[in-house]
Amino acid sequence: MTFVALEILLWVTVTPVSLLAPGRLEPLLRFHVRLGRDSTAGLLRLFGARLDVGLRVPTKGGILIVSNHQSLVDIVLAFLCVPDGYPQMVAHYRYLRGVPLVSHMLRLYGHIPVYPGRKGRAEIERLGELARAAQHPIVIYPEGHRTPDGEIQTWKRAGLHAFLSARPWTVHVLVVDGMWKSARLPDFVRTVSRMRCRAEAVGPFEYDGTGRDNHDEFIDRLERTMCDKLAQMRRDEPASQHRDREPAEPVMSS
Repeated sequence: MTFVALEILLWVTVTPVSLLAPGRLEPLLRFHVRLGRDSTAGLLRLFGARLDVGLRVPTKGGILIVSNHQSLVDIVLAFLCVPDGYPQMVAHYRYLRGVPLVSHMLRLYGHIPVYPGRKGRAEIERLGELARAAQHPIVIYPEGHRTPDGEIQTWKRAGLHAFLSARPWTVHVLVVDGMWKSARLPDFVRTVSRMRCRAEAVGPFEYDGTGRDNHDEFIDRLERTMCDKLAQMRRDEPASQHRDREPAEPVMSS
């Protein structure tokens, strides 16, 4: 019901302004995001979930949040990291059409679509132009899809290379845990009252790779940082939660 109400509100209030008075759009977008973010987080907490977010960043360009991906709740956590505005998400192009609320928001808020398989110069330049023009933090999930087992999957690096070449960045590694068993809707309904959604950050890392073609050394560092942080979070979690989770050390998949 929340998604339906927000979809209707988006069409009735935000979309007309985007067409008739685009100069007044940004404050309305922020209001709509705050309403959707806070109501969704509130509902999760009402049903018993815990949301612990350890990162706050301002609404401005030049901030890159690199996160692992366990479930759609990750997106709520990413939005909570930008309390006075909203981030621009890097999302698979298939979500641009046919997904209630999500497709409309991706287009209206200027989120960044990626097309897996496109790796030519034109695609790199397109992503670079979007990164340079961004006036909000950008969130990217370099695994490319939700983890099936809670571990860090092998990163897909093309998007990161394009972004890192485009401008100087303040980079935060955002590590989330506690949600991978709730990725599917039936599992989410069954486990929401026991979910502890944790998001902790490492950084910031200042990086200026403007114009470079290759950033493997820096990306390797970010990937190791993410794996090490996830391992540390799991070592520090209460024993009761550790028993509820299948024991496994986070490693980079081959």
